[in-house]
Amino acid sequence: MNRRVRQWLRVAAAMLLVLNTGCWSSQEIEDLSIVVGLGLDVASESRFEREIARQGGTYPKRNVLTATVQIVPPISGRGQRQGQGGSGGSQASSMAYLNEKLTGDSLIQIFRQFSVRRDRPLIGDHLKVIVVASELAKKYSLEQILDFILRDNAIRPSCLVVVSHQAAIEALSSTEPGEVPAFYLTGLVDNRSRSNKILPPVTLIKLDSTMQSGTSFLLQNVVTSQGEHKFSGAAIIKGSSKKWVGELTQFDVEGLSWIRGEARGGVLKAYAPGGYTVTYEMKDSSSKIIPRVKDGEISFHIKMKSEGRLIEDWSFPEIPSTEAYLKEMEKVFEKQASKQIDQVLHKMQHVYHADVGGFDEQLRIKHPKLWKKIKDQWDDTFSRIPITYEFKIKITDAGSSTD
Repeated sequence: MNRRVRQWLRVAAAMLLVLNTGCWSSQEIEDLSIVVGLGLDVASESRFEREIARQGGTYPKRNVLTATVQIVPPISGRGQRQGQGGSGGSQASSMAYLNEKLTGDSLIQIFRQFSVRRDRPLIGDHLKVIVVASELAKKYSLEQILDFILRDNAIRPSCLVVVSHQAAIEALSSTEPGEVPAFYLTGLVDNRSRSNKILPPVTLIKLDSTMQSGTSFLLQNVVTSQGEHKFSGAAIIKGSSKKWVGELTQFDVEGLSWIRGEARGGVLKAYAPGGYTVTYEMKDSSSKIIPRVKDGEISFHIKMKSEGRLIEDWSFPEIPSTEAYLKEMEKVFEKQASKQIDQVLHKMQHVYHADVGGFDEQLRIKHPKLWKKIKDQWDDTFSRIPITYEFKIKITDAGSSTD
């Protein structure tokens, strides 16, 4: 390499150093409050808020909702605070998160109010889950409650949305040391391959598009006891009002998974004619909803099938898993699944008057002109439509103990 080339390389390197200014607008993570969970409840002022209000430290507002932010405190020597703030303040403990809540009638204003009581600004870029209390969703539509969230470009559209059977702050609280409830709830979704009681995740972007369509839909329901949480059933959100109208049980959700063909895995327990327990493990399932229109009258027929194995058999002395015996067990499991399907169809049509099974989508695809005429009154129309179905279970093996 000659001398002139080396000089040009030095000049080029010097120019790159000048141009490489780095992230001029970056903020150190130690200076931020990373929000990973958001809970929304019916208004309930904390003791901190009431005491501050008596001292004149309030602003004009109506008490409509209480927002709880779950913060993962940064690891820093600068006044790190960890714990669970159930009363609106901070409590030092070994918890891996901090809950703080404020009450008002504007979610964005509530978020900004945290700026006058926290030295680190709230950052929602890493928000993982939003928990809406069913009591709040009964009073206000999800469009109203989540309007700011859906408008804010900083919040990830992949954020999970669930409904809490009790207070949302309870779903964001834990007695397990080191556990962050927001991460725990999002992690439960990954278990869909093991249970058909878990719904496909509803993210912010999916929620927004579903609400815009005007159809009724489901959100995963969370129940809480003694600081522990589990997914249990689903909340029904009415398409016309965008409000909570009722719940499906775990039994119902299993039945709905057969109808919608969304089950990735799970088990089906039944009782054989002798009264003993038998369990079927699903390996594959599919469903086809067929809309039929004759003389202007609509009906649906569902074709469902599943393949799996006889994974547990409490017969004693054990009955050999012959082909004839497996055929008998197939009928036992089909009968049990039919109970689940009948129950969830009854609730959809005659209790809640809400199509959350995907029937509307199939009618729209197959009969678009008819759909345009009836879509605005679809839930009421759906409640009167005859639905028939057929369900076939095939046991492909009985595990390694097969005779």
